[in-house]
Amino acid sequence: ARAAATEMGASNVEFVEGEGERLPFPSESFDVVISNGVIDLIPDKDAIFSELHRVLRPGGRLQIADVTIQTPVSAEGRRNIDLWTG
Repeated sequence: ARAAATEMGASNVEFVEGEGERLPFPSESFDVVISNGVIDLIPDKDAIFSELHRVLRPGGRLQIADVTIQTPVSAEGRRNIDLWTG
């Protein structure tokens, strides 16, 4: 992500590392929160949604994109890293 920001010449980007269940931002910090492929990886759904609500300003927007499947992934599928990384 840092390399992409540099390549695009984006100077208004800040990278912060943290945990979704305990976001390192003050309450009501953002007008928009975007989660792309993250929420499915966090076991405590109540905690992540509570945090997303906490950091959004009143009237803020939350955009979620995630993957769902209808049937369990086979053991072979879980072992085949190429299926997950393209």
